[in-house]
Amino acid sequence: MPLHGACWFLCCRQGFSLLGREHGEKEEEEEEESFELRNKDAQTGQLEVTLSQPTQSANGTPSLSGVSEENSRLIVKKAMEDDPEVLVKGWLLREMSGGWLRQRRFWFMLTADSLDCYSGPERDARRLSMLVLTSLCSVLWPDKHTYKQTDSQYTAGGRSHTQPPHPACFPDCYWSLTVYGRKHCYKLFTKHFNEAVHWACAVQKVIDSKAPVETPTQLLIRDIEENKFNLEVVEHIYQHNPILTYTQSPLYAPLLPFPYGSLDHTHMAGKGYTSVREEAVRLFNCLQQLESAPEPVPLIQGILQTGLDLRPLRDELYCQTIKQTSITHTNTTTQTEPNPQLRYWQLLTCMSCTFLPSSSVLRYLRFHLKRVQSVCVDSEVESYAWFIAQALEKTRCRECVPSWEEIQGLMSRQEMLCTVHYPGPGCCRIAISSHTTANELVRKMAERLGLQDSPNTFALFEQRRSYGCPADRWERVIGGGTIIADVITRFENLSVKEPDSEWRLCFKLYCLLDTDNISTDSIEYLFLYEQCHEMVVRGQLPACEDDLLSLAALRLQAVQGDYSSLAPFPALEQVFPARVLEARALLTPTDPPGCPPPFPAGLLAGALWGHKRREEQDQRLRARLREEAALTTAAILERWKALSGYSRRDSMAAYLTIARQWSGFGCTLYEVDFYISSTGSFSQRLWLGVAASCVSLYRQGEAEALECLPIAQICSYGVSDSNTFRITAGDRDLLFETSKLTEIMQLMNAYFSATRRQLGKDDCITMETTPKLRPSLLELPSHPV
Repeated sequence: MPLHGACWFLCCRQGFSLLGREHGEKEEEEEEESFELRNKDAQTGQLEVTLSQPTQSANGTPSLSGVSEENSRLIVKKAMEDDPEVLVKGWLLREMSGGWLRQRRFWFMLTADSLDCYSGPERDARRLSMLVLTSLCSVLWPDKHTYKQTDSQYTAGGRSHTQPPHPACFPDCYWSLTVYGRKHCYKLFTKHFNEAVHWACAVQKVIDSKAPVETPTQLLIRDIEENKFNLEVVEHIYQHNPILTYTQSPLYAPLLPFPYGSLDHTHMAGKGYTSVREEAVRLFNCLQQLESAPEPVPLIQGILQTGLDLRPLRDELYCQTIKQTSITHTNTTTQTEPNPQLRYWQLLTCMSCTFLPSSSVLRYLRFHLKRVQSVCVDSEVESYAWFIAQALEKTRCRECVPSWEEIQGLMSRQEMLCTVHYPGPGCCRIAISSHTTANELVRKMAERLGLQDSPNTFALFEQRRSYGCPADRWERVIGGGTIIADVITRFENLSVKEPDSEWRLCFKLYCLLDTDNISTDSIEYLFLYEQCHEMVVRGQLPACEDDLLSLAALRLQAVQGDYSSLAPFPALEQVFPARVLEARALLTPTDPPGCPPPFPAGLLAGALWGHKRREEQDQRLRARLREEAALTTAAILERWKALSGYSRRDSMAAYLTIARQWSGFGCTLYEVDFYISSTGSFSQRLWLGVAASCVSLYRQGEAEALECLPIAQICSYGVSDSNTFRITAGDRDLLFETSKLTEIMQLMNAYFSATRRQLGKDDCITMETTPKLRPSLLELPSHPV
């Protein structure tokens, strides 16, 4: 008896499922009166398509008369005189949210106003659902990504959950298109790509034929724009339209129209965003939380991050904030009453320094600020309004969300202090705003250090130093138009990811146009000395070993004074290039003399012996490095003792005298792979030296240049590929492969611009870049002082 009962239950359940599959539940979209859908001037468009009437096959499935089975599921065409309102109709699979079948087969009809879903093609077939098409609807077109997803979906899942009801009629892979409406979303599948594209194109044409939907907020903003000189009318609009003013009630729909649809198919899906409309409502909820939040900075950063990620939401965010900061004559607060809108003003201040709205919302914002300044009696609110108005004139879209320190400064309308280091142990604290660029900060630093009259130019560099290894340093020049606040924010983010590293700004010499006339008493002379020492330590100053030992001793004398047995000796790599020690150690054979080669008895024994032999070689190499380091340290100490009595200035002068013996002194070296035409490949690793007078090529470690191209002979230079740099001199083209393309371009631009200013020639060189890849930064990365 229990067995018969179970069978009866299963049969009934299957019968109900089949009945539901045939008729389904009606999902007709309600035509509610909603402000985001209010559109009295909607225009209907007609699509010119040729349709034919489907016939019914013997087994009840629709088919096309006179059409092969391969094309039987293409769009069913129908004569326009039979039903002129129907633009396209045919069988499609639709993804269902409930039931034991994920995809079900329905008859769809597209009209000038809606996309309707029917149980079949008969005239008396029941309409199961209707998706009203407006200008806010959207279509997700078929692509290969969704095609592959559908394939894996059908092959990986169980048969009862993933296969359609008629396996013989459906392929293994499906092309999908998705139509998003206000309440419904149709995710449709078909076997043929042309059919999916035809449906998507037809639906899109209907959507494009609709008049744009306007919300009440948009209409009111237009009324305010038209009556901005009639203050009585404007105040009347504010008093009789609460949607424009501050509220403590939640917002259930966006203030501006947004297309229906999800962000799941975009790169923003990984950040947790759902749809633009839902994110707009969530934003207003976050705004209201600011009033009671004990610490508003994290909330403000989250709101600003959403605005940077989702560009369409910027206008909505500005409109919501303007709404929450708007006042009327009846709700103005006095100086003694707490102002609940203060947090919104702080948010609006941060927004005005991070990104700008569109031109129409920007005009509305400026009118709002002027109105608040004329109506409000709160001096602090007036100060915020004035600050925001000034910021709007300078703001460019930021790359990063403002840092914690910057937001704290913006909330109190104050500048923040930025620490800028320079060669040597010194640093300066400079006040900057959210709009200060690298060029402006370079100018401030030059004035602070008295370098504004120097013929050389300076630039800002971002540096990374490891706490465990001070000699491990990486640096890169900062473009002149870069916003410094973005760099500081990036440093904060990197310090969290790399706690063992220190990121900082450094002010340094950039273009060395005149190194002979620098006064030894100036701080610029210290810059030249410190930067020359950095090149020596990196191994980028070709010199003999004797000169390198003398340079190391002079460095110790300049930094620590006369030799003393109690004086601490710094790490050797801080005064002597580590490359020289490694090269010297590698010259010594790692295998002891007379050691016969291994003769493994078997494969496993040979592998074990090879691993053991490599470990022994590494140990001997490390021991050889320690021996070379001890010998080099002893030689440096002997030379240091001989320098007793040298002052700091004398030691620096002697150091630079030795360094100037190199003909390429003052140039910046970059590692490049030189293209050899005979082999047709980039096979020779060289140094590319960029200086004020010439561009030279050096073998690494050699002082003599292989090639020297004077500036006057260079016809053009630029980027010819993603990582290829080209210089044209006369009838010769020199190609280099390097990862420093942007930095080389910046430096050459700076040198040529400085040369033009000095010589007064505007046509000394022509810049040339191919359409494949233009240099990302063509402006000067430093400001000439």
